[in-house]
Amino acid sequence: MRNPDLNKVLIIGSGPIQIGQAAEFDYSGSQACLSLREEGITTVLVNSNPATIMTDTDIADIVYIEPLTPEIISKIIEKEKPDGVLPTMGGQTGLNLAAEVADLGTYQKNNVKILGTGIETIKTAEDRDLFAKLMNNLGEPIPASCAVNTVSGAVEFAEKINYPVIVRPAYTLGGSGGGIARDVSELKVIASHGLQLSRIHQVLVEQCVLGWYEFEYEVMRDSADNCITVCNMENIDPMGIHTGESIVVAPAQTLSDCDHQKLRSASLKIIRALGICGGCNVQFAVHPETAEYIVIEVNPRVSRSSALASKATGYPIARVAAKIAIGRTLDEIPNAITGNTVASYEPALDYVVVKIPRWPFDKFRDADSTIGVQMKSTGEVMAIGRTIEEALQKAVRSLDIGKPWLSGTGCNDIEKIKNKLKIPTDERLYYMVDALNAGIAVDEISGITGINKFFIYKIKNVVDVTPQLPQS
Repeated sequence: MRNPDLNKVLIIGSGPIQIGQAAEFDYSGSQACLSLREEGITTVLVNSNPATIMTDTDIADIVYIEPLTPEIISKIIEKEKPDGVLPTMGGQTGLNLAAEVADLGTYQKNNVKILGTGIETIKTAEDRDLFAKLMNNLGEPIPASCAVNTVSGAVEFAEKINYPVIVRPAYTLGGSGGGIARDVSELKVIASHGLQLSRIHQVLVEQCVLGWYEFEYEVMRDSADNCITVCNMENIDPMGIHTGESIVVAPAQTLSDCDHQKLRSASLKIIRALGICGGCNVQFAVHPETAEYIVIEVNPRVSRSSALASKATGYPIARVAAKIAIGRTLDEIPNAITGNTVASYEPALDYVVVKIPRWPFDKFRDADSTIGVQMKSTGEVMAIGRTIEEALQKAVRSLDIGKPWLSGTGCNDIEKIKNKLKIPTDERLYYMVDALNAGIAVDEISGITGINKFFIYKIKNVVDVTPQLPQS
């Protein structure tokens, strides 16, 4: 039941719109404000960006457009005296600020509760060393890794596990400061940059699993330990490309039921161990041949993937997560879509959703269009269809890049096509069409790109039928 002690709640926004952290958090913050207002709770919103829906007084009761710093948040808490703070709707900015304000002792001094995801949970999920220890305690497989605070420490560990290695800074979003290091000189540059960007001056150096398939599970948990899986998603692009940079399909298409149940069970085990009350995103890498899986990371908050999962399924993750944060359980929350079920029912999809990132390289032609573990996309499109082919075609048209359907670049130089397939860019999807038109076998395209043959055959279906259609 709703916690009667909560009458005023502070919601932390995500700040300025930037690559990797943009309108999806305006969406989640707005949903949270409206959800808490339904419960009779006064919402206090702080965000530095006035150009967001959440800062409208029709959305939040009290609005502060102020710099997002721990000192400013502390002053607002001291003035408004909220009963609780909800940090999980403001992306990585919200989590980082929540932890920094806790370090100042503001919550304890003002008797303020942290709602949804506690400070210890944030630290466990975001601190790479603590997260690795938790996974080991749970018996969940993770890549060989070591959290370090110096460049020399990163180099020392990389020499033990051999190159290439992946560098993941703690407390950053969208892969900021991370990268793939193929030798010691690259590692020194990436690790140095990552340490500068990390709030706690820490990076994780881990075994590289380039080429493994990537899956995500969006899960929910309430204070009574009820858990559900809202949506699972499959990245068409293999590991080595940030999930925000990947073309994503929901639900997952190539998992056997046995493998799906393994990943689902692992996701629920992890959210329970972390004690999260609300939404959580768990990312897995799965070996293409053995189906062996490892846990890559956990986002203990609503994320860009949460916004996609919400729109793909019709399940309002942010709205439900806000109600869970104030004590509601999943079986108490009405499903706003159906009107006659509750939020504890897992959504079932009888259609396919395809997400394609939208990159700004058509406007910034001199920018490096290579994509990898750091996000460069500034948005994304989502399309729904009965088949992957239909949804993929709709998504390409929605990108507004002058392609009314999935087509190639017109290149017929075999060597150039293979090089374009080898190095991931925003155009790789279209060079796959060129490759198929040029007669390159599906197996060879899969070998070059690391993309599952299942998806390449789906693209081939489009290529094969295109000549039969009237051209206009």
